[in-house]
Amino acid sequence: MQSDVVVSGNTISGDLKFIEGGLSPSGTLAGDGWFVALKWTDPDTTHGVTSLKVGLRPSASGMDLQECIEDTDRNGVFKISPDLDQVLIIEQANASGKKTRQVFDLDFTFLPAEDDEGV
Repeated sequence: MQSDVVVSGNTISGDLKFIEGGLSPSGTLAGDGWFVALKWTDPDTTHGVTSLKVGLRPSASGMDLQECIEDTDRNGVFKISPDLDQVLIIEQANASGKKTRQVFDLDFTFLPAEDDEGV
């Protein structure tokens, strides 16, 4: 699915392999395409964070950032579209509404599907 994925500054790069049929029979991970699995750190508890939203802009499916404060494994899988100028956003907010936002540029190499022999 992916190899050599690294975060350097505000850029996420690596190689994504095309997956026929997608990762799910329905929903946002369905259908042919390229996918990346990412893990992020826990929210900044020193500032009373009450919301942690993560997602792509623009999203190929039209999905907005998703609330992840209760998702303690802190990882997600995203369908990446080479036709869109997408960024990954991680947004934290506290009870008073103060927000911090990290924006990561995506710089992936889109590889073709592997054949049955793993080539």
